[in-house]
Amino acid sequence: MPGQKSAVLFAWILLIPALLYVAAIVAYPLVDTFHLSFTDASLRKTTNWVGWKNYQKIFDTEFAEIIGRTFVWTFLSVSLKMIIGTGGAVLLNAALPGRAVFRILTMPPWIVPMAIGIFMWGWMYNGQFGMISGLLQRFGLSDGPVAFLAYGSTAFWATIITDVWIGVPMVTMYMLAAIQSVPVDLHEAAWTDGASRFYRLRRITLPMIFPAAITMSMISLISTFNSFDIIWILTQGGPSGSTTTMIIDTYSTAIGSKKFGEGAARAVVICLFLSAFAILYFQAVTKLSRRMTT
Repeated sequence: MPGQKSAVLFAWILLIPALLYVAAIVAYPLVDTFHLSFTDASLRKTTNWVGWKNYQKIFDTEFAEIIGRTFVWTFLSVSLKMIIGTGGAVLLNAALPGRAVFRILTMPPWIVPMAIGIFMWGWMYNGQFGMISGLLQRFGLSDGPVAFLAYGSTAFWATIITDVWIGVPMVTMYMLAAIQSVPVDLHEAAWTDGASRFYRLRRITLPMIFPAAITMSMISLISTFNSFDIIWILTQGGPSGSTTTMIIDTYSTAIGSKKFGEGAARAVVICLFLSAFAILYFQAVTKLSRRMTT
C-alpha cells in the first residue's frame, strides 16, 4: 500500500504542470468572462454590477433568431461535410487507377491558408467579375450579374458552401483512415459468401466506422459552431444580419460596440451550448463503447 500511495503522489506531481497550464489558459479566462458578464463593462473607467441584466438583454433582442440561424448554419454545414467527406473517403479507398493522385487533389482546400481560400471564394461570388456569375450568364442561366453576397438567402448559402469546401478534406482523410482500419478478413469472408460490394459497405464498413464518424462530426460541429473567419471575411454578418451567427454577434457586441459585459454574456451562452454538445457526445461514445463490448 505505501508503494501505491507513492505512485499516486508521483502521478499528481506529474500532472501539476498540466493543471497549472489549464488553470492559467482556460480556467482563469473562463471565470473572468463569467464575472464580466454580470457587469456593464465598457470603455468607461467605472464598471458597475448589473446582475442578470445582460442575459435579459440577450433574449429581449433578436438573439433568439441568431441562435436559430447558428444552429441551422451549423447543421447544414456539418451534414454536408460528413456526407461528402465520407463518400469521398469510400471512393478514394476503392481500387481505382490513379487514386493516389486523387488523394493529393483533395488536400489543397486544407493546405491553402484559410484567409486566402475565403478571399478566393469572395472573388468568385462577386457579381461583376466573379467566375460563378460569369458562367451563369454564359450558359444563359442568368440575365445579368448575380451578386451572391448582396442578398440574404444567397449569402447564407455562399458561406455554407465555403465552409464545406474548407472542411471536407479533413473529414475525407479522417474517414479514409477509419475505413482502412476495418479488418480485411471481414470483407473477404463476406465476399466468399457472395455478398455484393454495396452489402459489404452497408453491413460491414459503415457500422465499423460509425464511432469514428461520431467523433469527426463532433469535432466538425464544435469548429463550425465557432467559425468566425469565413463569415466575417465574406459578409461580416450581412447583408442585414442574414449571416450573423452567435460568434459574429458576440464579436460585434464586445469588440465592435465596446460593450464588454454584454459580449461576455453572449460568450457564456456559447460556452453553455458547446458544453451541452460535449456532454451529448460523451454520452453517445459511452453507449457505443458499451454496445461494442457486449
